Amino acid sequence: MPDTPRPASVSFSEFEPVSTEAWRARIARDLKGTDPATLHWQTPDGFVLEPFYHREALEALPEPPAPQLRPGAMGNSWRNVPTYSVPAGEKGHGTIQRAAEALTRGADGVHFVLNDADSFDVEFLHAHLPLDATYVGFSLTATPAAFVQRLLATGATQLRGFLQCDPVSCHLPNLKSQMHELREVLTLTQSMPDFQAITIQTAFFGNRGATATQQVAFALAAAAAYLNELPTETLTPADVAAAMRVHLAVNPNYFFEISKLRALRRLWATLLYAYGLPPEVAQVPIFAETASWSQTTLDAHTNLLRVTTEAMSAVLGGADVLSVRPFDCLFHDSNEFSDRLARNLSVLLREEAGFGQVQDAAAGSYYLETLTDTLAREAWALFQQIEAKGGLPVAIGLVMQELHTAAQAQFQRIATGEQVVVGTNRFQNTREHFDFNPKKLLRSREFDSTRATYPSEVLRLATSLHFERREKKRKRAAVVLLGAHTNQLIEESFLRLLPEQEQSTLRESHPVGTLSVLFSSTEEAILMYATPEQFGRFARYIYRIAEDDSTFVPPVLVTADLATMQEAVRVFGFQEFKVQGRSTEEVLARLQGKD
Repeated sequence: MPDTPRPASVSFSEFEPVSTEAWRARIARDLKGTDPATLHWQTPDGFVLEPFYHREALEALPEPPAPQLRPGAMGNSWRNVPTYSVPAGEKGHGTIQRAAEALTRGADGVHFVLNDADSFDVEFLHAHLPLDATYVGFSLTATPAAFVQRLLATGATQLRGFLQCDPVSCHLPNLKSQMHELREVLTLTQSMPDFQAITIQTAFFGNRGATATQQVAFALAAAAAYLNELPTETLTPADVAAAMRVHLAVNPNYFFEISKLRALRRLWATLLYAYGLPPEVAQVPIFAETASWSQTTLDAHTNLLRVTTEAMSAVLGGADVLSVRPFDCLFHDSNEFSDRLARNLSVLLREEAGFGQVQDAAAGSYYLETLTDTLAREAWALFQQIEAKGGLPVAIGLVMQELHTAAQAQFQRIATGEQVVVGTNRFQNTREHFDFNPKKLLRSREFDSTRATYPSEVLRLATSLHFERREKKRKRAAVVLLGAHTNQLIEESFLRLLPEQEQSTLRESHPVGTLSVLFSSTEEAILMYATPEQFGRFARYIYRIAEDDSTFVPPVLVTADLATMQEAVRVFGFQEFKVQGRSTEEVLARLQGKD
């Protein structure tokens, strides 16, 4: 149109360039005598970040950074793919219908987590979501070849989407048999360019506290394992590489998560080059999902803020598939309100925020390019350590030890308040009324106890149950398993308050390796501790479970009449958590921010 304005070149010539020295002088002035070194950040990944970066940062990199572009792509495109879990024993009809409805309301595909793939009705799926034309992902833990054969038996000549069955990352049993199944899946889908048959489930580590460096290294180690083990005379390494996708959990550490995805994309090309593979298979498809690790049940609407920054990081980092968790999925069944909020986030980022217009918007940033390079070098070094130990799955012990150390460190940072979780360990809503049943949630096997904030949450929920029991004068008593990390939370919270001479008493009163429990009755609440073995035998006694029943998993919440419970905690040797001069009621009040 003639009145359409012509694009003008962008120029900042009216601004005087500012040197690094000038920035440092300004920082020193603003700090008013404080040492600028105090602004250095010791990251959870083990390296130190500067308080600011300037053009010299790019010059210091081993080679000039180049934008990470997808060949042939227009702008920054990604698929909006909600995730739906199908419980064991269900055919999934209701879930499939919800997924079909989502595709009419902004979703670009769907992802099904199948707890029982054999029961899932693939004929019903194909009737409502034609597999030839619909982008569908499937996650399962066994028999992937049989499942793909069932999909093809529906009459679909092509599949679009991905399959996630990763025995290496998830250290599933019968690895040799699982590898044979994956080879069969690759053979069945080899002529389907829009279907990735091997999805590396790095989210397994990201949702259990792994650092950004570890997640990238573990993804590379799993990829190397498949490239080493899956090729045959008729299945080349290039075929295996072309069928791979990486599933990442994205946490709220905004810039780190952007750089994590960029570092993975860079190192993926390096890994495939080491296998002599051509550049056309060096682009790694990334399925990014907002993390369960960072979600909370306390003040749950703050999850909306977390998933927003997580989704932004995923998109800016180069994910081609994005799944956003509903903010209330920890404690509510799937519902249209929260599903819609999660589904619309991608739409907002694409249509209103303009995130779909530019590929690799982080390219050229002094900070992000430096962070990407540092994460890549650290991850490659860790990957080489894993390979030196025999690679995966041989080195799974090293991987799990690294993961455990990182998760423990994060639990510690949350317990001390160094890492802020709004609504949980800072700015708590002490008057919060839960719109879920705490007792039902604690008894549920689906309640995710691996998350970063679980120790804080379970203590709050247990305390809520105690006060409710006391108010309603219920005759039954309860013992709530608070977990090993809650000992740490309790200890750290009080160590910040107690005089030095009392701190040793607190430490000695709660031995390392024990579990924290809350004994609750109408009359009193007592914090206690026991070994895992003591708690297991205690739960078996209460519920009359035989010692040789290996399927029994002690529940978080154990209830019985008061006399039975009092006798059981005595017989099985539970010890009171003693804090000189302070009652359990005072402890609970302090830990909930009421003191």
